[in-house]
Amino acid sequence: MTSSVDTTLSGTHRPRGLDALRLLTISHRTAPLADLESIALSREARAALQRDLWRSGIESVALSTCNRTELYWRSSSAQDDARAESALLATASGPAPARASFAGRSGAAAAAHLFRVASGLESLVVGEAEVLGQVRESLEAAEALGCAGFFLEGLFRAALRAGGRARIETRIGVGALSLASAAVQLLARVHQDLSSSTVVVIGAGTTGVKAARHLRAEGVGRLVLINRTWERAREAAAELAGEAAPLLDLPRWLADADAVLAAAQAEAPIVTAEALRDALAQRPQRPLALIDLSLPRAIDPACAELPAVVLHDLSGLEQVVAHNRARREREIPRVEALIERELRIFETQARESALRRRIVNDAR
Repeated sequence: MTSSVDTTLSGTHRPRGLDALRLLTISHRTAPLADLESIALSREARAALQRDLWRSGIESVALSTCNRTELYWRSSSAQDDARAESALLATASGPAPARASFAGRSGAAAAAHLFRVASGLESLVVGEAEVLGQVRESLEAAEALGCAGFFLEGLFRAALRAGGRARIETRIGVGALSLASAAVQLLARVHQDLSSSTVVVIGAGTTGVKAARHLRAEGVGRLVLINRTWERAREAAAELAGEAAPLLDLPRWLADADAVLAAAQAEAPIVTAEALRDALAQRPQRPLALIDLSLPRAIDPACAELPAVVLHDLSGLEQVVAHNRARREREIPRVEALIERELRIFETQARESALRRRIVNDAR
């Protein structure tokens, strides 16, 4: 099989140091969702792939996230490259993606790509934090299997260091980029101590559960999920250590809550001004924050006219998300400059290490 990785290896040329690095990647940038699904690697599949390559004398680390699958390996020959590519393609569930769906990198270009991945520059959501943990987990899994080798371990640690510095020294990860996270960050500013707050989430679909997860991560004191389907509310509440309530109990919770976040599909508002006025009469005079992520709106806009009530809807939150996205994109040049510095450090270390190993081998 002919390798598609960008390299000029010949059968007599043995690459050393950084020149030996290879990468084959498929991601949201290069392939449709169906291809990504077919080549996605479970933990077990990654382990099997790396063991298979190790038996052939190839050190490797496999990385698989929700929108990318990548294989990094240390090559000794063109045969190694062909073997690694075949092994990755063989993991496909069903027909393997077309070769055009993959991108190949070698040497410094492959290292730079990993640094960009760890820094969040290659993510669907620029600067997202989860990918740094996924890179770390991939390295630790390969190390536990004994399949990474000294060179790849050093490369991944350098990429993790660059990714961590990018988030500390720049604002690439600052600001919510999803409506659910933006809503929760807004609540966190309104209620400075969410640990003593009761927050009701109306809707246990994708957006509602995502918002509830963000609330739990922010340390909300009491989390209540309300849904038309009681069973769905109970399942989501169990997952998030919250409480479930049927839609019929909404008036009671409007009276008790410090904040209500609606993410439900409804033809007419679920929270009406009349129902909210009745609920306010039953509670001590204290502010109530309402956030409506629904379209059509699930909270009557007239609720904003009631005393001590503040209502935020999609239009305002979308402006916050757009502002945060633009702010992150302005940080990209700073992150790229940081990556360039970190790459130079790693390249120097890789050359010195290769030289030391050559001296030791020659002495033998």
